[in-house]
Amino acid sequence: NRNSVYSYPLFHPVGDFEPCWINGALSLLSPQVQELVLDNCRSSEGKIEGITEEFSNLELLSLINVGLTSVADIPKLAKLKKLELSDNRISGGLEVLAERLVNLTHLNLSGNKFKDISTLEPLKKLPQLKSLDLFNCEVTNLADYRESIFKLLPQLTYLDGYDIDDCEASDSEGEGDGVDDEDEEEGESEDFEEEEEEDEEDVVAEEDDEDDDSGDEDGEVNGDVDSEEEDDDEDEEEDDEDSSPAKGEKRKRDPEDEDDDDDDE
Repeated sequence: NRNSVYSYPLFHPVGDFEPCWINGALSLLSPQVQELVLDNCRSSEGKIEGITEEFSNLELLSLINVGLTSVADIPKLAKLKKLELSDNRISGGLEVLAERLVNLTHLNLSGNKFKDISTLEPLKKLPQLKSLDLFNCEVTNLADYRESIFKLLPQLTYLDGYDIDDCEASDSEGEGDGVDDEDEEEGESEDFEEEEEEDEEDVVAEEDDEDDDSGDEDGEVNGDVDSEEEDDDEDEEEDDEDSSPAKGEKRKRDPEDEDDDDDDE
């Protein structure tokens, strides 16, 4: 349901040509784009170019391994929630993120050049920030690193995928779009269950109709058999009546019987 744009260097010129994400083509994209993934599209100058405030509905921006040394040119993106900046060469200048990405909830700075806790202080001005990743940054080698970060950024829920009690984040909590995906899955599950119930009801209704039809046919057959038996009984009774003399009727004497009586006299 999202409008996503993915760009891969495999399909773009290299060498002296402009990188695929600095050629101005991005400005022609619809402002309805919500996800923009430009991983591995190298920046020759180490800065963000081609992304403007026209991406007013952008919620996810991924710039992994593009050779960034600065985020100073990132535009104001009021709806951006998830920013992927891992495997670059950024060492500071995070103030601009607090100023222009006010609704940011997930920030991945893994594999960059952060050495001191103080370089992360600007993130205090991101009240919605819930997840921060600093894997493979030198700052993670400091004593009491986790305690210091949670103290500096009390709004954080997860640091490097774990909360303050070292409980790992679930997939839905660790990903920026997890909640939306769960809602969609629940909605699809409910729709599927409703369809199953409707199918079961249709099957039951069809079985009931078949039973009714079968009952009607049995009734018709039984009715025909009963009527035939009744007709046979009536025919048998008529035959019996024809073969036996009627009650109360006097038997007529034959003339031969009368002659026998005269001889006897």
